[in-house]
Amino acid sequence: VTAARGERGGRADRSYSLARRGAGMADDENILQELSGGTGGDNMVNEFATYEDYLDSQISATDLYYLEDEDLARHLVELGYRGSGETLKREEFEARKRAAEQARLSKLRAEPKALASAGKDLSNSPLLAALAEREEMVRNGKLTTIIFLRDRNSKGQEVSGYIDFAHRLKAENLEPYFEGKRKLLPKPADLSFYNWETQTSTSNHTPNFQVIADNESGLLFKNKRDRKVINVDPKAKPGDNSRRIEISTHEYVQAVLYDHVTRRKT
Repeated sequence: VTAARGERGGRADRSYSLARRGAGMADDENILQELSGGTGGDNMVNEFATYEDYLDSQISATDLYYLEDEDLARHLVELGYRGSGETLKREEFEARKRAAEQARLSKLRAEPKALASAGKDLSNSPLLAALAEREEMVRNGKLTTIIFLRDRNSKGQEVSGYIDFAHRLKAENLEPYFEGKRKLLPKPADLSFYNWETQTSTSNHTPNFQVIADNESGLLFKNKRDRKVINVDPKAKPGDNSRRIEISTHEYVQAVLYDHVTRRKT
């Protein structure tokens, strides 16, 4: 109860290919350069989920009729006796496959994540305006923010709790909140939650914070990146590289932000 009340209460490889393993091994870095040069090979590699699928695409029904053996047909394709053009060895195919996936992931990481608060009119919401100011820094890991909220839910029950802003940004689409379509409130899955009517109390670790609920100093949150502890007792200092900001707003009974500048422990 103390933890939640917070501010208020104080598949497999074929054997025939093993004999050829090690021959013509392509270097992943060179393949990456080739892929970035816009060769048609990456499209071909992306078209097939496995090397066997790639070999099968070059085997005709006539080949299978005369050979009567799928593995033999694949082996002949790999040796270059069937198919059109130069056939990739398994190692080359798999290296290109890995490189194509790396290139895809790098591109995704390079694309900026659209901000949930971008372009929203937040002039009538001091809390959402304050969160909008922090969103980009929280997304890129320079800042972590814990949101303490106390208000009534849709059933009229008073609830309070602490929200890991970074975790909510990743776990949920917050755009409806910034659009004013939904009201941001603590949930049982957040860092901590307390329903004053039902006396339901929960606490949960997140990827960013460890909940310390049995400390004599009260509820504490340990940042998992730099190991610094944030004290949410309003009468105590919040801790190193942390600050407490009370938000003056008519939307909530109480709204407080705890900002922590994250610095990786060396």
